[in-house]
Amino acid sequence: MNKRTGLIAGAAATVVAGVAILLPNADASPSKPQPPKTVSWQAAAKLAASLDAELGGKTGGWYTEGPDSHLVMNVLSQDAARRVESQGAVAKVVRNSMATLHDGVRTLNTTVSVSGTAWSIDPKKNRIAVVVDVTVDDEKLAALTRAADSLKGLVSIERAKGQLKRLDADDNQRSKPSGAAPERSGSTAAGLLGGDAIFGQGPQCSLGFNVTLQGAPAFLTAGHCGNAAKAWASDRAGKKPLGTVVDSQFPSTDFALVQYNDPNTKPASAVDLHNGKSQPIQQAAEAAVGMKVQRSGSTTGLQEGTVTALDATVNYGGGDIVTGLIQTDVCAEPGDSGGPLFTGDSAIGLTSGGIGDCKRGGQTFFQPVTTALAATGATIEACDTGGNDGEAVPAGSSEGLGKAAGADGDSGDAAGSASSESGGGMGSGSYGNVTGDPNGDGAGAGCENGHQQGSKRNTG
Repeated sequence: MNKRTGLIAGAAATVVAGVAILLPNADASPSKPQPPKTVSWQAAAKLAASLDAELGGKTGGWYTEGPDSHLVMNVLSQDAARRVESQGAVAKVVRNSMATLHDGVRTLNTTVSVSGTAWSIDPKKNRIAVVVDVTVDDEKLAALTRAADSLKGLVSIERAKGQLKRLDADDNQRSKPSGAAPERSGSTAAGLLGGDAIFGQGPQCSLGFNVTLQGAPAFLTAGHCGNAAKAWASDRAGKKPLGTVVDSQFPSTDFALVQYNDPNTKPASAVDLHNGKSQPIQQAAEAAVGMKVQRSGSTTGLQEGTVTALDATVNYGGGDIVTGLIQTDVCAEPGDSGGPLFTGDSAIGLTSGGIGDCKRGGQTFFQPVTTALAATGATIEACDTGGNDGEAVPAGSSEGLGKAAGADGDSGDAAGSASSESGGGMGSGSYGNVTGDPNGDGAGAGCENGHQQGSKRNTG
């Protein structure tokens, strides 16, 4: 072999060696699909927010599905799909971006007003899903259909079996169905828990979440309940006064803030599970489609299901239109209004209204609790379980979640505030000091006691 041939052979060997070195790096390329990850909803929200930012917001929303809870990210191109799959999420190429879907909802909100209808963004179908109840006649349905058709395939319409209504109960609706929650009145010192019955001069509703307002004890419930009565009691006869409404917002939104009459009341940050146990609540979080949730109410007790859609607009009739709601397949009945929607130890929403009942099933809508906290300035005072620093964090912040945020024990796997424009996610909740008496009565008079005797069933 002459000198020239030797040089060429040496160069070739160098190239081959270089290829051999580069191949493992090529295998680790971020564009290579990874097996779908099993994720908690906190981790799903965090990953979805990261992917949405990486793709410049050009996505079609996201959700979780399957027994292993995989993140499914809707994208608009194959290139984006490869980037999503490289992060261990499932990619689904769709036609409509979240921006387009939100624009469609705004169009319907401003051009159509039909009582007994609701519409929301369903990322699984990549459409705006419209529900029409039995009170909508053919003429109004035709008008709604024309508006939907103008959005060129963006909208699907479903006729529901039942009437869309708010879920407060009047005197004629107070008889409880079989299997209903027992009425439970807490002491003045202990207050009540989320899901317990509260009574106004006429309506029966449910307490949502105990909160603190500038150091004073208070609770959240539905705004249509707050509008119906100023003073609330823990018994039907009104002989056990409980609190007074200080802020009530309905329609448009649907939440009320009730301040306990006794400033020495020490209500636990917990939900009544109607089985002698309670679920401590540590923070507030945004809903996400596919999230497994539970609802507690004074009429039907504890029920469970899944978040099915977001950004819902509900027209209850008489000008009572509420926007920005969470839609679920959890059943509810009159008297459950204002009650808490939660997953694990995270507060999600307040019961507003729905279609159906707990015998046939139905669809129920909830006011996001993060919106109520932000509007009222109230905070959820969480129990100290060793994962937070005992300082209150405003709702919607990405601070303070750390190790305590994972209801399923995923240390540090919490999300920041994923934008609702990307299909959901979670914000943070409010952390704080223990507000209850650790020597409480087991139904949740104290945060410490609630943790020891409460059911820590994780549905997220």
